[in-house]
Amino acid sequence: MTPNDSPYKSKGGFARVFNATRYSAQGLAAAFKHEAAFRQELLLVALLLPVAVWISRSIGELLLLIGALLLILVIELLNSALEALADTITVEHHPMIGRAKDLGSAAVMLSILFCGLVWLCVIASHIWQMKL
Repeated sequence: MTPNDSPYKSKGGFARVFNATRYSAQGLAAAFKHEAAFRQELLLVALLLPVAVWISRSIGELLLLIGALLLILVIELLNSALEALADTITVEHHPMIGRAKDLGSAAVMLSILFCGLVWLCVIASHIWQMKL
């Protein structure tokens, strides 16, 4: 074993896929249990998924709307992971940890703005088509 090898890294095969799936499910469960923002964004996704199916005119448009929603959840999961790691290091005020948390929050905000823009463009294109 070289100094860079982690004893926690699996070697591959079906067991790796099984374990990765299990760890992912644990991560989603932890986010749902401990992260209010994730629960709120998940509720938004649950409410807007049927709307996306209803307003989409093509599979591409549907994937765009759903993808924009899922992007928010992905960025929120990464932000929550960063915050959990930072809080494990210290809960004392530290300017670099504060900056890291602010950057994660900014990433979530940008994903929400992007999602809103995608949805507005799709809805606007529908309205534009109706007027023609």
